[in-house]
Amino acid sequence: MEEFSIVKKSGRKEVFSFDKLKNSLQRSGATDGIINLVIEDIKPEFYDGISSKQIYKKAFSLLKKSNRSYASKYSLKRALFDLGPTGYPFERLVSALLKQKGYKTKVGVVLPGEYVTHEIDVLAEKGENTYAIECKFHTKANFSNNIKIPLYINSRFIDIQKQWDKNPNHTTRMKQGWLVTNTKFTTDTIKYAKGVGLRLLSWDYPKDNGIGKNIDAYGLYPITTLTILAKSEKKQIIENDIILVKELKETPTILRKIGISTTRIQRILAEVETLI
Repeated sequence: MEEFSIVKKSGRKEVFSFDKLKNSLQRSGATDGIINLVIEDIKPEFYDGISSKQIYKKAFSLLKKSNRSYASKYSLKRALFDLGPTGYPFERLVSALLKQKGYKTKVGVVLPGEYVTHEIDVLAEKGENTYAIECKFHTKANFSNNIKIPLYINSRFIDIQKQWDKNPNHTTRMKQGWLVTNTKFTTDTIKYAKGVGLRLLSWDYPKDNGIGKNIDAYGLYPITTLTILAKSEKKQIIENDIILVKELKETPTILRKIGISTTRIQRILAEVETLI
């Protein structure tokens, strides 16, 4: 095919890459045969100026027909945005990922600083160290965390660290501040964080160790990835503090509580089993 451009969510144009599309489809776990069929099926619909959203929707629909778990994994990045509008479900997801890595965690902790009190989204402990983690959840994919955010977070961390480390009742030291987001970091943010020792985590940062990779590695998919649930049902489940597919498997009674029929419950749980 001739070279053509696509329009990203930000409104920016870029040359379409078949390699990028293939890589995103591979992330879903789909076989090479299915990936090739999806690409061949979409090709006739390509035109210069097509939106990335249109390509995604078509690929998602084709994967869903083939295997719902492929579609769920393919939609993971977008499913994170559906955890909103508040940041709490995202904080719970971050906490769950850290637990898989051997951290003890608490969500929503109020800590005194040397000068003022601070609310920490996730407090994590491992070995002799404690980490203060700030989660920045955004509902728009094109939002980039600029330099103001790590400047603010690092100043808060320093205030907490001074008070924490001089408290004789603490058996750990306040080691590091973290900034975790479901969007991106600007170049200045990354540069500053490296300089002051602030740890960054986003969808694809650090490379090959971002949130997306970790969710896949541990199977900690948010319930918003499930293709069989309606948006309203996902919202009700989240309101009942069920954030992960794994938690839904452990507490299936929530489905009956929100009024889902026995037949649909069986279908939902079948998708849950396939996904995790």
